[in-house]
Amino acid sequence: MNAVVQLEHDFDHIIEAIAGPGIGIFPDFIDAERVAALRHDLATLPPWELTPAAIGREQHQQTNERIRSDKTRWIEGDTQVQRYYLALMASLRQTLNRQLFMGLKDYECHYALYQIGDFYKKHLDAFRGRSNRRLTTVLYLNDDWQAGDGGELLVYPFQHKTVLHRIMPKAGTLVCFLSEDFPHEVLPATRDRLSIAGWFRIDDPVAPSLLL
Repeated sequence: MNAVVQLEHDFDHIIEAIAGPGIGIFPDFIDAERVAALRHDLATLPPWELTPAAIGREQHQQTNERIRSDKTRWIEGDTQVQRYYLALMASLRQTLNRQLFMGLKDYECHYALYQIGDFYKKHLDAFRGRSNRRLTTVLYLNDDWQAGDGGELLVYPFQHKTVLHRIMPKAGTLVCFLSEDFPHEVLPATRDRLSIAGWFRIDDPVAPSLLL
């Protein structure tokens, strides 16, 4: 597979969504072949490389299975398809900075494996003035996901309890939203649920926070 990102990739719909409501859902963001390659890349990781996900940052990180029970592995470009995905996100970052002047400096992401019954309680990815995360992305890798499989992402308006979006984790769908503005949670599923969670960041100092 060619890891070179096609520069003509259309990010216009993402720009419009972030400039407008601050959130967008984009089915078929990545073609089926590359989604399958990412899914295979995750599936072939040695089991010990997938570790219980933590909350908090740096020295304040801790695991808490009452809040989240998934397993993660940071993506660092170890394989061709990882390098493809990181390059694609780098291209998106450049476009966001050029058109929306967001000042995004880098991008971090990890694979996330939610096994049967795993969940992530309602949380924010960043608290205002206390995090350098500005934009969250989630890419789903699940083949032939059905409504009865569960595992939906519920997204809420800031400081509201009504669900704004209920998103099925279908393969190739990208969700992108402002990290400080949209609380969200992951519901338990009846089969393994695979995704890539990522964050575009700025250079601001980071103060400790618990639910990242």
